[in-house]
Amino acid sequence: MKLAIGCDHGGYELKQEVLAHLKARGFEFTDVGCPDSSSCDYPIYAKKVTDLIRAGEADLGILICGTGIGMSMAANKEPGIRAALCHDVFSAKATREHNDANILCMGARVVGPGLALMIIDTFLDTPFSNDERHKRRISLYS
Repeated sequence: MKLAIGCDHGGYELKQEVLAHLKARGFEFTDVGCPDSSSCDYPIYAKKVTDLIRAGEADLGILICGTGIGMSMAANKEPGIRAALCHDVFSAKATREHNDANILCMGARVVGPGLALMIIDTFLDTPFSNDERHKRRISLYS
């Protein structure tokens, strides 16, 4: 599984911990930035991650900003993207099983690193259920 990960300045520090965690787990990933904690515009990095997913160069994405809200709003503007803002493990599991979410968004100012890594692990380790009812519901807005 290939991942794409991006952040803005509000998510930079958490992204560093996430990258180390993903590397330790053996995931292949592309870090699209931002490159440091200097102020930047989150939609630029959301678009870079969505472009990789839409091009088939990444299977799933992770976006981190201060709240996760801006990233999720920007990512969901793109066709074929189902970005879910998750700040708990249950939501991360449910959005993969029921919504086949392809991007996890999180707020670095909302969750700490320990919880963030549990959310990420749950999101990445949970497959889509492929239940007909969920496929039907996704098709209604895709």
